[in-house]
Amino acid sequence: MARTTAALVGGIIEWDSDSTKSTYVALTPFIEVANELVTECCTSGSHTDLRLAQIEKWLAAHFYHHRDMKAQMEKAGSVSQNLQSKVDLGFDNTHYGQAAMRLDTEGGLAALNERIKKGKRTTVSVTWLGTADPSDIS
Repeated sequence: MARTTAALVGGIIEWDSDSTKSTYVALTPFIEVANELVTECCTSGSHTDLRLAQIEKWLAAHFYHHRDMKAQMEKAGSVSQNLQSKVDLGFDNTHYGQAAMRLDTEGGLAALNERIKKGKRTTVSVTWLGTADPSDIS
């Protein structure tokens, strides 16, 4: 179950929930993915429920930002627009993702961010440091 709401996420991304507008986008998919990641990466420590909700809110805004980037520069004469964007992997390519990582003071999101950027997943290996069973030696 999500810890945040569309209204809370909308409050930080300047989103208008008026469904009669052609630019209406439901925030639910962004909240759901943020909830999954916060549950996976941030719940093993001592974060309070309020902190987890804050992290989830900012992370949902991060995912939404990829769909609807904010203007960095707009111009009326000869119409021009530059969008805030950074070609990069991970949560640090938006202000919202950076905020989510800062709120996660235990570092779960930052660790995931680094693994994603390096293209690595957690691997497990076993190394035998003992000696062979004498009965197996021929």
